[in-house]
Amino acid sequence: MDTRSLGSTGLRVSAISLGCMGMSDFYGPADEAESIATIHAALDAGITLLDTGDYYAAGHNELLIARALQGRNRDQVGISVKFGLLRAPGGQVVGVDGRPAAVKSSLAYTLRRLGTDHVDVYRLGRVDPAVPIEETIGAIAEMAQAGYVRHVGLSEVGADTVRRAHDTHPIADLQIEYSLLSRGIEDEILPTCRELGIGITAYGVLSRGLLSGQWSAEREVTATDFRATAPRFTGENLEQNLVLVESLRAIGDAKGATVAQLAIAWVLSRGEDIVPLVGARRRDRLTEAVGALELELNSDDLAAIERAVPRGAAAGDRYHAPQMASLDSER
Repeated sequence: MDTRSLGSTGLRVSAISLGCMGMSDFYGPADEAESIATIHAALDAGITLLDTGDYYAAGHNELLIARALQGRNRDQVGISVKFGLLRAPGGQVVGVDGRPAAVKSSLAYTLRRLGTDHVDVYRLGRVDPAVPIEETIGAIAEMAQAGYVRHVGLSEVGADTVRRAHDTHPIADLQIEYSLLSRGIEDEILPTCRELGIGITAYGVLSRGLLSGQWSAEREVTATDFRATAPRFTGENLEQNLVLVESLRAIGDAKGATVAQLAIAWVLSRGEDIVPLVGARRRDRLTEAVGALELELNSDDLAAIERAVPRGAAAGDRYHAPQMASLDSER
């Protein structure tokens, strides 16, 4: 497994990391035994970074990871944790809490659920508009100084917030959506991170399954799968987006690669400071994703991909309007 440096704080991880959210939340039912088997397969393949959030099914995802890591060498596994989103019993997101006291309390519960004495990257899942980012980052820095956190990260923030956070404490990486269908970070956010020596963990590299090559207009989606009403997955938007997928399929077929592998390889090609966060929930999907590391894209390939899916070609926003409005990265 190739490795990449995330920022300049000493964090080096596998070139592809595993996002575990879908094993517990947001994408409908998942097979817990298969999820654990997938985490084991990822570690065996050389993946060294697992991503989770304490609000993924109210801690279930952290407990799942803890079970998967039993008997494994903790020092060989990096765990990235997001905190701060507040969930109601019905699962609704009801707010964000980035207060320093919440930072420390959330971390205490995370450490207990994970069964570990530290997390490798700790980050606020969404900016709390009521709390200056300096206060939140300052509290995480205190936890780092105490040994509970190894690196400080960010999630879905804009360029100005990146600078303010980095001025408070060195930031290892920014976790943010980046894919062929979501390229907004290329304007200001990515250049700012590169200027400051901050890495990118790119989630949504398959646009939540749209770029998997497996989605269709006839696919049935459960009520607990947020894609059932997500803008890019409904109505005419979905039809337009699936046309883009078919354009990619033709390019992939010519290279003996799947649509998913092509999409992941494209993100890998954007720079050594970018690590795709792949949300595989099954071993076969994981194997497919890891196969993208073997796919070399030359200048002609990249030009063909740009023609097939030019920037801004995606139909529909990546979230509903209220969620988009709450993203610091979209302001």
